[in-house]
Amino acid sequence: MQGVTPEPRLLAGVPRGRVLCFAPHPDDEAIGPGGALALHARQGDAVRVVIATDGSSGDPQHRHDPATYAALRRSESTAGLRALGITDVGFWGFPDNQHYSATDLALATRMAAEALRAHAPDVVYLPWECEGHGDHHVLHLAVVQALDEAGFRGRALGYEVWNAMVPDVLLDITSVVEQKRAAMKCHASQMAYVDYEHVILGLNAYRSLVHGKGRGWAEAFRVVR
Repeated sequence: MQGVTPEPRLLAGVPRGRVLCFAPHPDDEAIGPGGALALHARQGDAVRVVIATDGSSGDPQHRHDPATYAALRRSESTAGLRALGITDVGFWGFPDNQHYSATDLALATRMAAEALRAHAPDVVYLPWECEGHGDHHVLHLAVVQALDEAGFRGRALGYEVWNAMVPDVLLDITSVVEQKRAAMKCHASQMAYVDYEHVILGLNAYRSLVHGKGRGWAEAFRVVR
């Protein structure tokens, strides 16, 4: 008979220090750890976001001009991050929804290690290990390998988007939930396909069950390091 799943710890707040967030697509930085990033920005931490893919597969009904669509996705991320109080963002430009080879994974790992060495973060956010989207899973693998290659000794937290996790820790984001909502709304090209405001803030509301008695909003994380 299996034991009871341990109750996740409630973080007193986001840890202080330099922050590096790895996002698979232009919007995951807001959808996943957007509340945590806003809290870091609010307390004056240096936050950098790296977005791995160009988001070029995010318009299956071809509502936008393919020649300018990747630029649109970048502009939406830039605007969304401003809503979170963040201006430091880099785009790797990998095509999304691809079959990734060992060579691709090695390249992503090298780029992640370079980003870690350049920014020297104390806190890293990355997709958690069981994300159901292939781009998310590959980025998780690349960043985990890069943490070792770069000799990272800080705290790394995995965030959820496509698959709800059994979390290790929870973070109350009630004080910045409207910033997260505003950041997600900046991704109009994606909100036209999926109501992320409804589903993600609903997930964040559910995360308040354990420590908030169902009041407010929280983000859930798995401890990677």
